[in-house]
Amino acid sequence: MAKTLITCDCEGSQHIDSDALSQTLGHAVTPPCSALCTRQIDRAAAALTAGDAIFCCTQESRVFTELAEELGVTPPPLLDLRDRAGWSDDPASKLPKMSALASEALLNAPAEKSLDVTSEGLCLILGTGDAAVQAAHQLKDHLAVTLLTDPSQPLPDTRAFDVIGGTLRKAKGALGHFEVTIDALRQVVPGGRGELTYTAPQDGAISHCDVILDMRGQQPLFPAHEKREGYLRADPAHPPAVAAAVLAASHLVGTFEQPLYVRTEPLLCAHSRAGQTACTNCLDLCPTGAITPDGDHVSVDPMICAGCGACSAACPSGAISYDAPPVDFTMLRVQTLARAYLDAGGTAPRLLVHDDTFGSEMIRLSARHGRGLPADVIPMALPALAAFGHAEALAALAAGFAGVSLLLGPKSDRDAIETQIALARAIGGDARVQLIDTPDPDAMSDTLYDGAPPAPVTSPVRPMGTRRQITRQAARALHPDAEVLPLPAGAPYGAVVVDSDACTLCLSCVSLCPSGALGDNPDLPQLRFQEDACLQCGLCANICPEDAITLAPQLNLTGAALEQRVLHEEEPFPCVECGTLFGVKSTIDRITDKLRNHSMFADEGKLRMIQMCDDCRINAQYHSANNPLAGAERPRPRTTDDYLSKRRDH
Repeated sequence: MAKTLITCDCEGSQHIDSDALSQTLGHAVTPPCSALCTRQIDRAAAALTAGDAIFCCTQESRVFTELAEELGVTPPPLLDLRDRAGWSDDPASKLPKMSALASEALLNAPAEKSLDVTSEGLCLILGTGDAAVQAAHQLKDHLAVTLLTDPSQPLPDTRAFDVIGGTLRKAKGALGHFEVTIDALRQVVPGGRGELTYTAPQDGAISHCDVILDMRGQQPLFPAHEKREGYLRADPAHPPAVAAAVLAASHLVGTFEQPLYVRTEPLLCAHSRAGQTACTNCLDLCPTGAITPDGDHVSVDPMICAGCGACSAACPSGAISYDAPPVDFTMLRVQTLARAYLDAGGTAPRLLVHDDTFGSEMIRLSARHGRGLPADVIPMALPALAAFGHAEALAALAAGFAGVSLLLGPKSDRDAIETQIALARAIGGDARVQLIDTPDPDAMSDTLYDGAPPAPVTSPVRPMGTRRQITRQAARALHPDAEVLPLPAGAPYGAVVVDSDACTLCLSCVSLCPSGALGDNPDLPQLRFQEDACLQCGLCANICPEDAITLAPQLNLTGAALEQRVLHEEEPFPCVECGTLFGVKSTIDRITDKLRNHSMFADEGKLRMIQMCDDCRINAQYHSANNPLAGAERPRPRTTDDYLSKRRDH
């Protein structure tokens, strides 16, 4: 459906060529207003009433939302052309950049998936002293409060909220589903005169709550505690922090939507096989502990997952992929930005990837008070920066971007991002991919203005498929003449190197390979390998009894990577009885030589059985003189004649 862009030059502070923009987009673009949010609000009302309008202003989103509510229509989608393109000291034309940003805004984003979480307001406050008691008093009218305190401390002389004594042993869960284990639990005895007293202590008491307010001033209960929904932590000696935590806790009642950040495909997971651990990338990176082993694969607790996206970028098989938004949509956004910029007459664009909080604010401050972004730098906001991995960066370079920059925020998962950037540099080139780590908007702008990445690919491509397939296609576009690219250790692409002198072709690696990269030949003793399918999980090297396997991280861009090749093969052994080929000749000869002097194989016939196929070996055992399967002679069946012969009247 055709859309209409409602533009505004913001009191003449930016230039928007509406006719040219309409021509490049293929959609209607209104001549720019000067004050859409104030003097010309009637134009905004008319556009809302007509429908299918995109307002090119995000600063006054509140005004447009309230206007839509007054008119009884759906609030319009918003597009920021001013801060991201219009306000810039770069004298170059902004038309290609605006065309790219508008084309991206016209994409139909997939609906977000979520899970309903209900909190009934059961709040557990941890702490001792006046600060914890005061917090309980402030929350008792909003939540069902229980204060867990030190039994040695005086009991609060009130029954306005529950008080228990004890020591918290452990806690798990998230908003609406916390489970706590308490040792030396003591409850208040409500009767009797004088001070309140406790009951006898009880260890291992288990209880449930919806919200935890931690005011102990000790180590947090959870890793990455700031990302654990429903867990609030405040220093009792810092009143502003306590007040903020109390206010936040008072609002945690009702039904909330928990986004489903990731999608899992357990059959693709290469975590382990037969009890042998292989890939642990996601387990090592998850800051909240939401990912746990679950047999041969891993499972993700959606209630604990904070949506950082690091697992999606690091997963070598695609068993975990980011789904808010999906990886496919992120790839589509990247390719749309590049295509629209180039189609509008731009050359050598650069992509700036940032989060939608810190990064967006940095761009806004740079535009309003500094130089803004260069005309060839196209910003793309993501809810989780770590979800933008090497595959996405390479897809951008292959689509026509000359360079890709990632703007780190204070809450970014730096280690995970640096690992992905190192891999992207190894494949795409060091000068093409960079990290920007600064809290200064001016420093960010200076870095982008001073940057001079190499020329983009001459023939842009827009690869499709899985992240592995996109990486391979993008690498081929970036290095049309290369055959093999060396990669850093731990890369999810590479070859398996087999020591032929040590390998006995036991094929244990084949039976456990999670991706099917290693295979056998049912007709010949061979170990076969398809490099494109190898995840470099290391399981084959870990379980090889001869230590004959090592990994070689690399990206083979030739067609040979897509075909099976023989890593090791040996001459088969013919059965000494029937001539059927079975086993490996060197292995059978070695076993025969080792057992020749053994007392149990002194008989040449037993030694000969080692050189027989399964059928002939069983046949030889059955007819041998000392057949272990043979029993005593079976008794002759009794017949009627036998019974009649013993009768006296017969």
